Amino acid sequence: MLKTVGYAAQTAQTPLAPFHFERRAPTASDVQIEILYCGVCHSDLHTARNEWRSTVYPCVPGHEIVGRVTHLGKDVQTFKVGDMVGVGCMVDACQACASCAEGLEQYCEEGFVGTYNGRDQHMGGVTYGGYAGAIVVHEKFVLRVPDKLDPAAVAPLLCAGITTYSPLRHWKVGPGHKVGIVGLGGLGHMGVKIAHAMGAHVVLFTSSANKADDAFRLGAKEVVIWKNAEQMAAHISSFDFILNTVAAPHNLDIFLNVLKRDGAMTLLGVPSDPHPALTVSHLIMKRRSLCGSLIGGISETQDMLDFCAAHNIAADIELIAIQNINAAYERMLKGDVKYRFVIDMASLI
Repeated sequence: MLKTVGYAAQTAQTPLAPFHFERRAPTASDVQIEILYCGVCHSDLHTARNEWRSTVYPCVPGHEIVGRVTHLGKDVQTFKVGDMVGVGCMVDACQACASCAEGLEQYCEEGFVGTYNGRDQHMGGVTYGGYAGAIVVHEKFVLRVPDKLDPAAVAPLLCAGITTYSPLRHWKVGPGHKVGIVGLGGLGHMGVKIAHAMGAHVVLFTSSANKADDAFRLGAKEVVIWKNAEQMAAHISSFDFILNTVAAPHNLDIFLNVLKRDGAMTLLGVPSDPHPALTVSHLIMKRRSLCGSLIGGISETQDMLDFCAAHNIAADIELIAIQNINAAYERMLKGDVKYRFVIDMASLI
């Protein structure tokens, strides 16, 4: 067994605190990684506080992991000791269903194994995530981190990056497309960067006029205040695609109404309460689509990392010590981060 230490929530009400636990000893197909950086996703907060009513305690969050390989199982061919690597939201899947066969492990028909709070198929109980000093992962779920990118700023790409890249790529966003990004947070700022790099004309939809300067800096060509009916009316039936990153319940009709015929809007956020009922005629009358998307497969995640390296894209981050994680959660609730916290695991002493 590999003894390590991390930060865990012991209940939904208690702050994260140091927690000693064991990882499995690496098997023949495993990669052991010293964790250097771990991004802080809003999902971490939801899970630590049991807001999705599925948390098993103690809970060690973290699924945006970057680190160095320290040990390899005897059958591992893909990596070598010293490599900079990443681990995202998944650490296992059945590898036998149709979705896994197509490289879409996130849609595994048996259910993928989450990096934390998932079913630990080796040790029993649940998996523990990246707010820790080390992790052991099957090589198929380990990613190569491109040399040219800042490893700390790469960490959020393993969730926020792939979550926005996958639907943009699936819907074939590119030059000549008018693309809307709803919300400028951890997901939204990556959506703007990636859609811009794909060659699209990017429009940010926001409720905050003070986000305009950042939106333009990140690659948006226009900023629309979506609560302003006049501004929205100027864009009726003009968008090819909208990526909606907002997790709070809101009126979807106003965004459906600005899609072209055959336009599509993909939802990424999971609200704690349902969105208001939409007007079905907004879909029917122009053959518009409303859909969702979940992270991305392992191969696609590697494609995303390589795309980001080619276009010099990484997340805008604020580096924090692990001892400040609880304060960071409170700041996240206030939207007080631009645009992703990343934990410097050197602080874990």
